[in-house]
Amino acid sequence: MKKKPKAVRDALRPEYEFDYSTAVRAKHYRRLLKEGANVVVLDPDVAKAFRDSEAVSEALRSLLKMTAVTRRRRSRARRAAG
Repeated sequence: MKKKPKAVRDALRPEYEFDYSTAVRAKHYRRLLKEGANVVVLDPDVAKAFRDSEAVSEALRSLLKMTAVTRRRRSRARRAAG
C-alpha cells in the first residue's frame, strides 16, 4: 500500500505574498547607476571609526591628497644621472 503524499501547506501569511507580475526589475539600481553611486561595505572595526559616509569620504580625500604629494616628491628625487 502506497502512502498518500501530504498536502504542502503554504506557510506564508497573506500579507507577505507578492505579485511578481507587477514587479519592476532593477528599479532602484537604474537610479543609482544614473547618479553614479558606488556601494562600498566597510568592515565593522573600520566602520566604528567613522560617524557617517561623509566622514569616510573626507578621510579618503585627505589620504588621496597625501599620496599625491608623496608621488610628486618621489618623482622629482628620482632623476637619472647623465
